[in-house]
Amino acid sequence: MPMKILKDLLNIFYPDLCANCDNHLIKNENVICTFCRHDLPLTAFTNYTENKIVKTFYGRIDIEKAYALLFYRKTGITKKLIHELKYKGNEDIGAFFGNWLGEILKENNQFSTIDYIIPVPLHPKKLKQRGYNQVTKFGESLSFHLKIPFVENILQRTSTAKTQTFKARFDRFNNIDSKFQLKNTSTFTNKHILLIDDVITTGATLESCAKELLKTKNIKISILTMAYTE
Repeated sequence: MPMKILKDLLNIFYPDLCANCDNHLIKNENVICTFCRHDLPLTAFTNYTENKIVKTFYGRIDIEKAYALLFYRKTGITKKLIHELKYKGNEDIGAFFGNWLGEILKENNQFSTIDYIIPVPLHPKKLKQRGYNQVTKFGESLSFHLKIPFVENILQRTSTAKTQTFKARFDRFNNIDSKFQLKNTSTFTNKHILLIDDVITTGATLESCAKELLKTKNIKISILTMAYTE
């Protein structure tokens, strides 16, 4: 059976649907439809060293650059996509954002001095429960476009904070109970690391990761996420 006919039959019984609106995807659409893609709230930050994300970490950690593709709001398309990625097993969303951002960053060369891409790790118990780290496909796609190694398991999560869903924003800002450990503090000596995650809310988790990475001599850290909470 010709491949095209087989693919058409598969699409009848197992159609690709938009991860946001559930409409059928047409040719050349991937993960989300064109209409939903146009509704995504892009941050459109043009300055990678002076923006809201960088300012989030003022007085907390020194970072070189920071960027996020989308704004994350209490309701809306970004929240739904991230929820699908984290809790519904739709890792294609992470790859979709990684490919999109990878093409942008390859074009503007803003992260051309990066040596390694490092994900915020999950605790082993959470990783086993979920079955995947939601930023792995994101990181792998970035690595493909930027030709920069994506490295997992060197930075490890040794404990995890209790759920923060019902905590006040001020309390969450000050809660850095999630602990991280760097296997070898010499691995990234004199290197520029791109630390990636799905969403920045208070920045507490990324701050905790960065402080562990900063035990390395002469390390530089930049931050990249799929979304940023306004």
